[in-house]
Amino acid sequence: MLTTGRIETNNDSLPIMVSDDNLARRLTAAGKSWKAYAEALPTVGYIGGDAFPYLKHHNPFAYLSDVVNDSSQTKNLVPFSQFAADLASGSLPNFSYIVPDALDDAHDGSLAQADAWLQQNLAPLLSSTQFQNDGLLIITFDEADGRDSTHGGGHIATIVVSPKAKRQFQSQTFFQHESTLRLILSSLGISSFPGASASAPDMGEFLTP
Repeated sequence: MLTTGRIETNNDSLPIMVSDDNLARRLTAAGKSWKAYAEALPTVGYIGGDAFPYLKHHNPFAYLSDVVNDSSQTKNLVPFSQFAADLASGSLPNFSYIVPDALDDAHDGSLAQADAWLQQNLAPLLSSTQFQNDGLLIITFDEADGRDSTHGGGHIATIVVSPKAKRQFQSQTFFQHESTLRLILSSLGISSFPGASASAPDMGEFLTP
């Protein structure tokens, strides 16, 4: 939903290649730079019988044919350790997709651990001149816990942070991830949207004109 505006699969283990219209395609067509910063990338496997915390299925860009079949686009899949360096040098792309590992994204770890990770790693971004000028940070989850399957994925929190965001605003509109995809693209001046994001409710009400 967050990259194609549609459900591609509900099976985490299904080895698929996604060729549908997608976020990377729209960004590239508009001349916008992007990177997916994934914590613990590129190591995937097991340590002492325990799963290593990088989960590929939390990184949708790794399944897009536009990315996988293009060596120049594949270079946009980078370890999260590169994020700090790009921020410090003022070379962050127009769009950054940040993927904490399974211990830091509240998947296998605790909410307190996820909160601590966000504070430690995103505080430098929020205080940067680049972000303070016109930045937009969206913090969201892929699904609720297993006890909540409302609308297919349960109720989740989505937080919009920006110098243009309305303070303490809470919308009464029903949104799903395709609306978040629409917000990402529209905030970058892109007016063509993949899949269901083309007709999804607009989240512009979170921001001041």
